[in-house]
Amino acid sequence: MKTKTLYFLSILFLIISCKKEANQEENSETSTSKETTWWKEAVIYQLYPRSFQDSNGDGVGDLKGITQRLDYLQSLNIDAIWLNPICASPNDDNGYDISDYKAIMTEMGTMKDFDEMLAGMKKRNIKVIMDLVINHSSDEHNWFKEAKKSRENKYYNYYHWWPAEKGTPPKRYSLFDENADAWRFNKETNSYYLHYFSRKQPDLNWENPVLRQEMYAIMKFWLDKGVSGFRLDAFPFMAKDTTWPTMPKDFTNEQFVRYYGADSKVHDYLKEMNNQVLSKYKDVYTVGEGGVIPFSKVQDYVNTECNELNTLYHDELGNIWGRDKFDQGIYDVNKHNIVGLKQIVSKWNEKFLNSGWNTVFWANHDQSRTVSRYGNEAPEFREASAKMLYTFLLTQRATPYLYNGDEIGMTNIRFKTVEEYNDLQTRNRYYIELKKSKAAANAYLLMQADLSRDNGRTPMQWNSLLNAGFTTGKSWLTINKNFNTVNVEDANKDENSILNYLRKMTKVRRENKDVLVYGKYELIEKENKNVFAYKRSNEKETFLILLNFTKENSTIAIPTGYILSTELINNLQPLKTEGKNIVLQPYQSCVVKLKK
Repeated sequence: MKTKTLYFLSILFLIISCKKEANQEENSETSTSKETTWWKEAVIYQLYPRSFQDSNGDGVGDLKGITQRLDYLQSLNIDAIWLNPICASPNDDNGYDISDYKAIMTEMGTMKDFDEMLAGMKKRNIKVIMDLVINHSSDEHNWFKEAKKSRENKYYNYYHWWPAEKGTPPKRYSLFDENADAWRFNKETNSYYLHYFSRKQPDLNWENPVLRQEMYAIMKFWLDKGVSGFRLDAFPFMAKDTTWPTMPKDFTNEQFVRYYGADSKVHDYLKEMNNQVLSKYKDVYTVGEGGVIPFSKVQDYVNTECNELNTLYHDELGNIWGRDKFDQGIYDVNKHNIVGLKQIVSKWNEKFLNSGWNTVFWANHDQSRTVSRYGNEAPEFREASAKMLYTFLLTQRATPYLYNGDEIGMTNIRFKTVEEYNDLQTRNRYYIELKKSKAAANAYLLMQADLSRDNGRTPMQWNSLLNAGFTTGKSWLTINKNFNTVNVEDANKDENSILNYLRKMTKVRRENKDVLVYGKYELIEKENKNVFAYKRSNEKETFLILLNFTKENSTIAIPTGYILSTELINNLQPLKTEGKNIVLQPYQSCVVKLKK
């Protein structure tokens, strides 16, 4: 009891110390948010290897395929690439079930291929951020193969178990299990192993210091190879309350953290990780997948003085009109809440005003396509709305993430049957809904046509030739039929394409980083339901960013005391004014200098 009390007091002291240092930092003129770093200024491109470029005709994108496209990647003016999982895996969850952390997935190629790709990126001044799966491994990892043999096996404690003699394990829901059960029985050990995700993804036991050292050695392995950092997948779940408190019958998503992760021990593990690994390497960047972390707690992870993470990757922008709405019974793909969007952006900006740093994105491998979800994929609006959405990303006071394929305006494929889906989450959730009723299953499938992760995972559309230039074989996932008109080759040739607009916009951000990266953010007309407008400024310059999120002409007043000056970029010429108002065309966006 005394030991537990001392442990609790030590953790409490650390948390209070960090918060005290955070408060001191807020009053400092040299706060962390004002310190310049490469990763604050970087434009990061998320690359989903399975769908990027196949080099050998097996239908799966690979490392050699990426190497073949390095000149293209360089042309985007990006600074770093977040590479989705490439480690050895049976691919139950497309690489997020790792069977060997120090080997390359067979479909992706070899370690030699990785080294050649990395060398090519370094030559082009592109950094690599590895996706590190730290909450769970594959059940085909040697650790788990040994662990399930016997309770006496040294690897048994690499995972979380519930002895069968203690009865039924405490209820925990699995996110990817068809029965929604996070415990699965293992006969050889007469115990149940924990899997928050698929039953083929057993949760690692971070309470075991030996396991932690194994994970730190893995990180050192990749850092020694020359990667520049890590995206920590599902990291809040790595610490569990192993007293396994009983979940309430009226359990809600708001209670998820209490029963699934983000325990105070997470901070201990991250500090240890930083102390033993990250701090030993120069300019390493970390971003944590922090969607389940309460907004009130985010500073506890990214405040510099706490020595944990550089940034978090949150989902609130996506959730404002996303998957969460289905569970609430109010999902409507056509209902975009622009005022709510402004509130989210502004509160996150305020959160990191004096300490820490934010990230921003529209889409990733777990989301549907940007232009389909937030813009308008109708032929007359697709390009303008996609450009508008990029204008938003690249004028935020945060590190922007771009997702591959969005730069040419790729759209949702909208599968109609469950058999068409590769996504494990979609398939399993469909069968859970089917147990309720056919109507419930059909309603879920209809929603997934717009929101499924597979929408964002369809192969890259390089040209209008066979299989969009992605592969000479049978693609692992169906290619969107619109590749004849939406592809890189055609976009390259079109001076006014989304692709070339992105290239211009990344240049605008880089050339004006003092304002667009580090400058002050100020929202304008927060109740305007059509236009998202804000100022970015420093002591010398003020920029006005205008974003019309609708297919209607929309107006906004010129900020009082200013006149419009030089336009830095405009997706639809010209910028019209009527008296003291600006009249924006449908989905028009513009970055313009202001003068007093």
